[in-house]
Amino acid sequence: MHDLPRQLTIEELAELFEGRTRLVEKLAEREDPLGSAREVIGQLSERDKLEALNAHPAIGAARLSPRSAAEQGGDSDPVILTELAYLNQVYEEKFGFRFVVFVNRRSKAEILGVLRERLERTREEELDAAVEELVAIAEDRWRRS
Repeated sequence: MHDLPRQLTIEELAELFEGRTRLVEKLAEREDPLGSAREVIGQLSERDKLEALNAHPAIGAARLSPRSAAEQGGDSDPVILTELAYLNQVYEEKFGFRFVVFVNRRSKAEILGVLRERLERTREEELDAAVEELVAIAEDRWRRS
């Protein structure tokens, strides 16, 4: 278990955030990247926020990073996976970016409920929520590594 770090490399941050994005590059310049992540995100353009969100794999996707696969768990009920795929598509069409959620060891069935609720939000509300989830994921990954 790690406390929040004082400095991380681009490579370490790219693993925590699922890719080398403008967000990761900006965070790598900081002495306390995870501690200042919310501030940095607040200064990003919408385009850069979307890049960071879209770097994450979709919940229930077939191809996942080893870390995402472990976090999302192994429940593979085809009905749930089909509904997740469908609602992920609806979400992306509605908001224009990928659904990102801190799974926090919840099942895919539980995440379906979260996805349904979040589909009821405005785009602005959802963009704010999604980037907050992105930071929560990275912080949890660091602490658990």
